[in-house]
Amino acid sequence: MPKISDKQRESRRQQILEAALACFAEDGFHQTGMADIVKRSGLSHGAVYLYFQSKDDLIEALADDRHRREAVLNSVAQGSGDPIEGLHALIRVYAQWLTDPAGEARRRVGIHGWAEALRNRRVRASVVEGIDMPRALIVALVERGQHDGLIKRDLGADAIARVLIAIFQGFVLQRCWGEDVDIEACMAAVAAVIEGFRTTKPDVRRRART
Repeated sequence: MPKISDKQRESRRQQILEAALACFAEDGFHQTGMADIVKRSGLSHGAVYLYFQSKDDLIEALADDRHRREAVLNSVAQGSGDPIEGLHALIRVYAQWLTDPAGEARRRVGIHGWAEALRNRRVRASVVEGIDMPRALIVALVERGQHDGLIKRDLGADAIARVLIAIFQGFVLQRCWGEDVDIEACMAAVAAVIEGFRTTKPDVRRRART
């Protein structure tokens, strides 16, 4: 068997993942078989199974790929000196992702992943890991803002993170259902929610007296 370069190997791996992504986006996990993915990839059964032994392997690999992409998005917020502006920056980059037509298949597969996580522990672990990444980032931003006196201290940092994540999970569902969502208007509403976390002047004076 002729040897292939690392570049060719990675290219073939991505070819298989793109085929799996297309199949899962169209028909879901349970209606898609390995044979469908093999056919879509244009490779032989042997070539596909050399990289992935099962659908679970492919689902996990797609989740890992999504986590890497989201880590790049999250890094935008980390570069902000102002924690509240960091939250706004995070909202903006996720809004761009929501409106990107090229991301439609990944959003659909993400939803299938949420459903599969209810019955498959391996998939659940991957899904939770993907949520924990932005949650930890938001918690860190909020805690820094609270330490600096910019964000209300009577609000839990983890609670704020989970609320913001839940909002975006809802947007993903609505977009994939084909709802006519005005993302710009919705993001303005989310921005107002974030501004509601901001410490007011009376709050600052109250803390100064204690």
